[in-house]
Amino acid sequence: MRIGLDMMGGDFAPAEAVKGVKVYLDTVASDVHLVLIGDEQQLAPLLTAAQLDQSKYSVVHSSQVIGMDEHPTKALKEKPHSSISIGFHLLKEGKVDAFISAGNTGAMMVGTYYSIKAIEGVQRPTISTLVPRENGSYGLLLDVGINADCKPENLAQFALLGSLYSKHILKVNNPKIGLLNIGEEEGKGNLLAQATYPLLKENKQINFVGNIEGRDIFSEKSDVIVCEGFTGNVVLKMAESFHEIAVKRNIHDEYINKLDFESYGGTPVLGVSKPVIIGHGISKGMAFKNMIQLAQQIIDSKLLEKIKESFVAKEVQ
Repeated sequence: MRIGLDMMGGDFAPAEAVKGVKVYLDTVASDVHLVLIGDEQQLAPLLTAAQLDQSKYSVVHSSQVIGMDEHPTKALKEKPHSSISIGFHLLKEGKVDAFISAGNTGAMMVGTYYSIKAIEGVQRPTISTLVPRENGSYGLLLDVGINADCKPENLAQFALLGSLYSKHILKVNNPKIGLLNIGEEEGKGNLLAQATYPLLKENKQINFVGNIEGRDIFSEKSDVIVCEGFTGNVVLKMAESFHEIAVKRNIHDEYINKLDFESYGGTPVLGVSKPVIIGHGISKGMAFKNMIQLAQQIIDSKLLEKIKESFVAKEVQ
C-alpha cells in the first residue's frame, strides 16, 4: 500500500506534516509506504531530524506550491510541478493508492474531478465530517460544503454514501439515517427536504429513521445526518465556534474539546474511484497522522469497492 502525502499543503507545512509522518510510523503497525511530495531542500533537514525509518518512505520532489488563496483551476494549470498536481498525477497513474493534502481545498476538489473519475452512478461526490456524541461515539454529517445547492436525488445518494462509510469505517452496524430538517413530521421543511424524504423512505439500501432536528445533531437519534452543503457547512462552522469560545473562556471540557475538528485530520471525498482526503488548512502533526491512518482504513476496508457494488445494485433495482 502506497499513500501519497502533500508535505507542502497547510498553514504549518512542511514541519507539521513531518511530525505527523513520524507519529504515524512510530505508533501504527502497517506495511504502508509513504510517498512524501514536496520541496526536497525544505524536507531533507526535517526528515533527518525526525530519524524516520527510511525504508518506510520515499520523497518525490515538487518545485511549486499552490497557495491557499490561489484560484484552483488556474493554479493547477499554471503549476504542473506543484505538490498537489504531482500528487494527483501519481494517483491517476496508480503509483500511489491514496492522496492526502491539507492544502488549497478548491484545488483538491478540481484535481479530484479532473484527475480521477466519480464512481459510476454517483452524480456528485460529497464530503462529510464526524460529529461527536455524548456517549463517546461519532455520527456523520454530509454534505458539509462542496455541494451548496442540491437536488433530492443528490441527498439520496449522500445518504447511501454516508451509510456505507459509517458501516465500514466507523463500524456502525446498520447505521440509522436521518434527514436534517426543521421538524420531525413527514412533510416538514423546504421543497428540497419535502422531496428528499420519500426517496430516503423508499430506499431499501439504507435504514432511514426520518427527520432530524438541529437539537438532535449531537445525539444518538441517527448515525448519519444528510443535508445539502450550505446547511452542513453552517452547522460545521458553528460547532467549531463552540470549541473556540471554550478556549477563549478557559473552559476545559472533554466533550467540547471533541468539537475541535482539526484533531480528526481530514475528510475523504466520497463517491470518487480512488481515495482522496482533504485536510483542514490548520492541520498539525496529529491531524496528518490521522489522515494517513484514515487512508489506510479506506483501502483496507475496500470501501470504494463496496460503494461501487452498492451503486451497481441500485441501478439494477
